[in-house]
Amino acid sequence: MIQQLRQQSILVRSLWALLLLSAVAAAFEGRWSMVFVALATLGLSFAPILLANRLNITLPLPFVAATTVFVIASIFMGEAFDFYERVWWWDIALHGSSAIGFGLIGFVFVLMMFEGDRFAAPPWAMCLVAFALAVTVGACWEIFEFAMDQWFGLNMQKSGLMDTMGDLIVDVIGAGLASWLGYAYLRAKDRSFWTWPIDRFVALNKRLFRKHR
Repeated sequence: MIQQLRQQSILVRSLWALLLLSAVAAAFEGRWSMVFVALATLGLSFAPILLANRLNITLPLPFVAATTVFVIASIFMGEAFDFYERVWWWDIALHGSSAIGFGLIGFVFVLMMFEGDRFAAPPWAMCLVAFALAVTVGACWEIFEFAMDQWFGLNMQKSGLMDTMGDLIVDVIGAGLASWLGYAYLRAKDRSFWTWPIDRFVALNKRLFRKHR
């Protein structure tokens, strides 16, 4: 586990150091809510690495960097520095990027079920599962926001229906893009820029894709 943390890119380790320094500085100033947000963000950024280690999966370094940036953008910058209110497109960008990410994760999971055999199921069916997973995660997040607003008096949905529908529309667009990337991977004869994230994950975890060809 320690070795995996040391293997991360300079960007990721710099972001971890920044979060830790922010927590220490906030503690000296007595801003305990900021301390909690910084440490919570730091802990969540470790989650993909911990999960991958438990499942014996190797994650591409760019994936870890992307998830770290996403967690910082959504929690640390979004909540602690109120970027959701200051930057009108912040929430839209995060929903779109998360939909693409979950769509790719869903596609890789389906491919893993068939041990990397591209021809085990119709391409449209494999991509549909990836699309459905990404949209489902987005819908569950909207339910979570609604529950937090109702139970704890928060304002996660902000403008209510318009905010929710806007987020779901962006989720669908992001999920569609991820599905298209999966379809391009299934149809591609050679590696390309668009299919690189999937190609890299398969290359790092060959034992899970024994039928890959």
